[in-house]
Amino acid sequence: MKQFRTRMAVIAISLATAGPLLADDLPIRDCTWCHGVTAQGFAKAPRLAGQRPDYLTNQLQGFASHKRDESLSIKYMWSAAAHLDRETERNLAAYFSALPPEAAKDGDSSLVSEGRAIFENGVPDENVAACQACHGPEAQGVREIPRLGGLSYTYLKRRLEEWSQSHDGWGVPMPKVARSLSPKQIAALASFLSFVEGASSEK
Repeated sequence: MKQFRTRMAVIAISLATAGPLLADDLPIRDCTWCHGVTAQGFAKAPRLAGQRPDYLTNQLQGFASHKRDESLSIKYMWSAAAHLDRETERNLAAYFSALPPEAAKDGDSSLVSEGRAIFENGVPDENVAACQACHGPEAQGVREIPRLGGLSYTYLKRRLEEWSQSHDGWGVPMPKVARSLSPKQIAALASFLSFVEGASSEK
């Protein structure tokens, strides 16, 4: 564990001292600028604390290979992930997954009941399966499938809307699922998930 912490410190120092990575002239020195010191996320940046390590590794590789092509990924993450080697990707993923997650709780509380029903039962009339079938009963994620519990309403809603518009097509089956949901159902699902504390990613 001591060796791992030392390695992470080296990564952080190297990112901070190597000069800015530029994405549309916006300097990005390290992950904390957007995701926060405790990885609970700032503004439009998602919460990384407690996220599945396999998922995080895959996303970093997706940014570097430009497979994740929604606008904010292009603007911020393509350059940030461009020069990470495989070991650094794994170390970053392990570090963030080990941080304790906190639920954003920023959704519309009046929509939580409807969102819970979609998560637990799906939308049979639209042939949409229950979200928990893939993401786990506590929205904690499974292997390469991401943790959703506690992510911010704004982030979840935006991602579902992007999928419904066919962005990030490698996230199958999510584009098809998102296109089957109404704007109100998307808002309800995102609201419910923002309040879910969720289990540890180690479960």
